[in-house]
Amino acid sequence: MSQSFPILSIRDFTVNRGGVKVVGIDALDINRGSHMTLIGPNGAGKSSLLLAMAGLLETKSGTIVFKGERVSHEGGMLDYRRSTACVFQDALLFDESVLSNIASGLKFRKVSKADMLAMVNLQAQRFGVAHLLKRSARTLSGGEAQRVSLARAFAVMPDILFMDEPFSALDKPTREALIDDFGRVLKETGITAVMVTHDQDEALRLSTMVAVMDKGKIVQTGHPVDVMNHPENEFIASFMGMETLINAIVKSSDKSALTAEASGKLIEAPGTARIGDSVILGVRPENVTVSTIAGPAGSARNVFRGKIRKIVPKSFYLKVDMDCGFFLSAYVTEQSATELDLFEGMEITASFKATGVHVIKNQ
Repeated sequence: MSQSFPILSIRDFTVNRGGVKVVGIDALDINRGSHMTLIGPNGAGKSSLLLAMAGLLETKSGTIVFKGERVSHEGGMLDYRRSTACVFQDALLFDESVLSNIASGLKFRKVSKADMLAMVNLQAQRFGVAHLLKRSARTLSGGEAQRVSLARAFAVMPDILFMDEPFSALDKPTREALIDDFGRVLKETGITAVMVTHDQDEALRLSTMVAVMDKGKIVQTGHPVDVMNHPENEFIASFMGMETLINAIVKSSDKSALTAEASGKLIEAPGTARIGDSVILGVRPENVTVSTIAGPAGSARNVFRGKIRKIVPKSFYLKVDMDCGFFLSAYVTEQSATELDLFEGMEITASFKATGVHVIKNQ
């Protein structure tokens, strides 16, 4: 079970690269046993923050507190780094056998041969590479190499595991299988993990917390589902896949719900605001239903006639962009699209529940 106190805290953290400030973090706490993912657009400072927290990149200013003790490059950093492990996009294996690679961190720590072999076998089994122990690392596929890299990291049972895009170089089937195994091992071991990824699906699957970064700063932290459904501003909403962002004016409001007007149409949403306030109404595409019937469908309070502007394949769905007087996007399965005979230019009815709307107050 995760404990509530932070295993790692950073304060007033500044990182410069090439004379340019790339990270400026006031405060970040990482709880023991938690799995935090740093997400954000390219150039947001995610990798720089991770490397600095891992002690692999010097900070311009700020403090690292590990298990209640301050560490820095002037003192305590070596012991801190021995308590951590890192996994990168490239496996970075030694030109030796798989067994030797997994055992490398244990050799540095002077672990007995018997204990070392027991731990190597345990981690090799966990990551499905036990049959490769005698193989040369040079002969491994990309997925096998990354499994060995993860086994090596877990073999030292670090207090914190730092990972920078560990799955991004793998093909989709290989990545999916490895993410499943990695998530299982994380739960089995309870090791604290901090990961950088650009893949939101990875963040949702593997994280207990996410920190969204933009321009070197953390702009929101929280449980992945909370951040996805309740972004604090327009940038976070857009980045987290809330494609429909409607500018509206509040027309009525009570203690728990409001009605706002956009393009002459009224939209109901949960929340409170003052009448006349300018707000942004965010609606996730998976919360929108598309119908060919003119009229309400089900219990949705927000129902609008519109026209399909574009249909785009997206992963396992089709993304249907519509003009309802305002832009609205929906995900529709291929089967549903075929049954409805959807096509660009077609008139449709789009609907979504009031609870599917997130209200963002304009700054």
